[in-house]
Amino acid sequence: MTHRLTLLHPIDPRGAKVGGIETHVRLMLNRHPEDFSVLMVGMDERGDLEIGKVIKLDVGGRTIDFLPVVHIPDDNIHSAAKKLTQSVTLRFALGALRHFLTIRRLSRGETASTEIERFEFAMLAKALGHPVVQLVHGEGSKGDKMDSLIKRFWWIHRLNEELALRLADRVVAVNPNIIARYEREMPKIAAKAEMLTVSVDTEKFPAAPFPADDVFRVVFAGRLDAFKDPPLMFSTMARLHARLGGKFEFHYIGTSDPHRDAEFAAIEPFTVRHGFQTAAGVSEIMRNCHAGVLTSYFEGMPCYLLELLSSGRPLGGIRLPQYDPLVVPGVSGFLVERPEDRDAAADALADGFAALWEQIRASRLAPDAIREKVRPYSVAVQMPKLFERHQGLGRAARGSHGGSLAISA
Repeated sequence: MTHRLTLLHPIDPRGAKVGGIETHVRLMLNRHPEDFSVLMVGMDERGDLEIGKVIKLDVGGRTIDFLPVVHIPDDNIHSAAKKLTQSVTLRFALGALRHFLTIRRLSRGETASTEIERFEFAMLAKALGHPVVQLVHGEGSKGDKMDSLIKRFWWIHRLNEELALRLADRVVAVNPNIIARYEREMPKIAAKAEMLTVSVDTEKFPAAPFPADDVFRVVFAGRLDAFKDPPLMFSTMARLHARLGGKFEFHYIGTSDPHRDAEFAAIEPFTVRHGFQTAAGVSEIMRNCHAGVLTSYFEGMPCYLLELLSSGRPLGGIRLPQYDPLVVPGVSGFLVERPEDRDAAADALADGFAALWEQIRASRLAPDAIREKVRPYSVAVQMPKLFERHQGLGRAARGSHGGSLAISA
C-alpha cells in the first residue's frame, strides 16, 4: 500500500533557500521510504516552470511530484520581509489557495497525510481531507529580538498557532521546551504532541581531524537574523582575534549582509564570507574550521549545530537548555549563561573559545567523540519515526472511512 505524503512549504527543491526548516523538508524529499509517494507543493525560484502544473523531479535519487504554486525569485527569499506584500509565507499561501483543487486532487492516495511547518497553512492543509502533522520548529516570545513580521503581528501569530495546533492530528516539536509549554498552557495539545528534533545527515557531514595549523578558525552558518544576536557574535570574534595575536579567522556561510550590524566592521578584515553553499560545501568548510559559534536568544534545534558536531567540531555559545545533551564541557564544546552586560557576555565567550583552542591544540578533544553526540539525531535513527507517524495516521483515517479513500490518478 503506497502512502501519499503532501508537503506544503515555500521552497523550491532545486533552489538555494536555506535554513533548519528547509533542511528538514529536503530530507523528507530525498529520504522517504519506497512505499511513499511525495507531493511537494512549493514555489518556483527560477521562473522556468508553469505555475499550477505538476512535474516529476529527481531529489537525491528519489522521484517526487513537484507542484509550484507561486513564482518568487531567488533574490527575494534570503531576508526577512519588512511588510506584508514582501511576505513569502503570504504569497505562497495565496498561490496555494488559487490552486487548491489541483492540490487536493494530487494529494489523494491509498493512504494519505499532510505535513506543514508553518502555522499559517493549517486550514489549507486540513481542507485537503487527510490527517495533518504539524511540525513546530521554534519557540520565541513577543519580547524576543526578531526580524520577521511575526513580531509586529504577534497576536495573529499566536492565533494561527492555537488554530493550527487544534486542527493538527499530530504535533511534533523539535525541542522539549516547546512540549513543556504545551503541557503548562494547552494540556489537550500536549496529549497529541511529541518531541522529535530535526535530523542530521551524518553521511553528508563526516568527521575529520582538526586542521593542523596555528590559525584558529570559527564558523557560523545560517541567516544573521536579530534573534541570532550577530552583534554579540561579532564582538566575541573581535576579542578573540586580539587575544590570539591575529592568528584567527571567522568564516560565515550564508547570504545575509553582515554590514547592517556596526560590530561587523571590526572583524571584516579577518572574515571569510562563503555565501550560499550546498550541503557538500558547508561540510567541507566546517571540516576546514576548528569550532562553531551560536549566540541566539532562542532556537528550535539548529541544523547548523547538528551538522557542526557531526563534522567533529565543537561549539561555543550562549546556553539554551536544548543544547545541554549535545554540548558537553571537555568533550564537544562549552556554553555560558547570557550575562545582562553585553561586554561581559563577549568576554565570557572569548575566554571560552581561547580555552577551547588550547584543548584542540593539546589534542584533548576528539572529532569522533564530538560526532558521537549527534548519533541519536541522525537521519537513520529519527526519520523512520516520522514516516511511521504519517503512515499510521493515514491507515487510521482510511479505516475510519471504511477503506473508501480515493486513489491518486
